[in-house]
Amino acid sequence: MAKVKVSRKSTRIDMTAMCDVSFLLLTFFILTATAKMPDPHPVDAPASTVQTKLPEDNLATITVGDNEVFFNVLGREVRRKTLERISEKYNVPFTEEEYTSFSLMEGFGVPVNQLKGLLAMEPAKRNEPGYQKGIPFDTINDQLSDWIKFSREASREFLNEEINSGKKDVKYVDLDIAIKGDADEDYTTIKRVIDILQDQKKNRFFLVTGLRDEDF
Repeated sequence: MAKVKVSRKSTRIDMTAMCDVSFLLLTFFILTATAKMPDPHPVDAPASTVQTKLPEDNLATITVGDNEVFFNVLGREVRRKTLERISEKYNVPFTEEEYTSFSLMEGFGVPVNQLKGLLAMEPAKRNEPGYQKGIPFDTINDQLSDWIKFSREASREFLNEEINSGKKDVKYVDLDIAIKGDADEDYTTIKRVIDILQDQKKNRFFLVTGLRDEDF
């Protein structure tokens, strides 16, 4: 009796549809991603085993390195409202273009009288070494206190607007503050920043550290 030959079928899988989906997803992530600008003053934070994450919004970060202080607050609207208060306090007017530029800028470290010059620069050149010398924070010229105070007020105003418009239904929570100091930074500089926070009755804040192994 003759044997019946079973026809062999191809095991090739058409991956065209999968490739199309992959490229569509890749294109979506590229178009929707927001590029992170480099820090104006990178620091090497001390190591710690603590794994508490920083809040993703309603947060201001004070970066300390080489006895210089830099400031950043999350949220474009909060940044703008903060600058409006600084403009009024120091009598330094800003144009609409400068307000927009500042709202897009993540972190800075110059005195108020140099801020317009910083905003006029190309974003890629703002963080060149040696240009930003830090925000004054000594007892004679303490501009950092104003940035902290006004950013807290701006955060409160913005969140209240969100609550009143129905976009948020939570009670106001004070702006969180994080201190990101270099591991080799002089303690007196960090203490001065903490004293400024405590003068404003801000006694709870984050200390940013790098992650290390528990057996290190």
